[in-house]
Amino acid sequence: MRSFFPALIIVILAGSSLAGSLLVAEEPLRHSFFIAGPTFTGIIDEDGQETWDAKRPAARDGFILPNGNALIAWGDEVRELTKEHQTVFHYVKAAENDEIGTAERLENGRTLITELGPKPRLMEVNSDGSIAIEIALQPETDNAHMQTRMARKLASGNYLVPHLLAFKIKEYAPDGKVLQQFATDTEDLGGRAAENWPFTAIRLENGHTLVNLTHGNKTAELDADGKVIWKISNDDFPDVRPFADPCGGQRLPNGNTVIASYASQGPVKVFEVTRDKKIVWKYTGRHRAHEFQILTTNGKPIEGKPMK
Repeated sequence: MRSFFPALIIVILAGSSLAGSLLVAEEPLRHSFFIAGPTFTGIIDEDGQETWDAKRPAARDGFILPNGNALIAWGDEVRELTKEHQTVFHYVKAAENDEIGTAERLENGRTLITELGPKPRLMEVNSDGSIAIEIALQPETDNAHMQTRMARKLASGNYLVPHLLAFKIKEYAPDGKVLQQFATDTEDLGGRAAENWPFTAIRLENGHTLVNLTHGNKTAELDADGKVIWKISNDDFPDVRPFADPCGGQRLPNGNTVIASYASQGPVKVFEVTRDKKIVWKYTGRHRAHEFQILTTNGKPIEGKPMK
């Protein structure tokens, strides 16, 4: 009888709604991530603890590379650092410019870097620091800090560049010609008064472009013609209001979007939303994020090249 009753209980539970709820219970989402922020630049684990510190805050952009090194852009330089803080790549801003805005390691081994200032430019830089490709950018403003942020190279070989005060995302050919541009001051985004400054622009596999619109406090997805097909803002979360100067962003393989609220004064600094506008994860630690990179989810690495 001792063996009968436990078995009977298991059979009953297996056929009950309670058993169903137990079987489908999901582990809460937990992410580790690289963060480039005003008070900390480094890696935060799935428990919210700092596990690696670059030893210099206030980074602008950055990636944890497949080799485990960190490629980081600060305002005046770009470095690739090992976990032991050895520098294996170094680029210093040109004296005639004011800031650096981008650092991305390309498949050809070069590093994509943008400089802001009197001579705004996008460059592919060789491992020895020499410039292989240079493109003059067209930010439509002399305000260096507001000329551009995270530029990215596309699979086509072109470059996607957000220009804040131009209210435009421009796609440049390698010869510097602007092939296409998307406006972010359109009526369906609130017009020019909404201050939808494009900060992050991510070309998705389906040809759409995901953009974070910083002062406009919203994220939008544009189709190949620049039409808004999805957007999300504080209007969707009136009680939480997680959008506060959204800067960095990332589209995960599961289709969710992760957004950094750089100016957040509340608990939510980085958060993940589903397509149907549900918040499924948030970082509520003490560090704000300018840019970030999700590294793992519940102990498993994110697959593929980061879409950020």
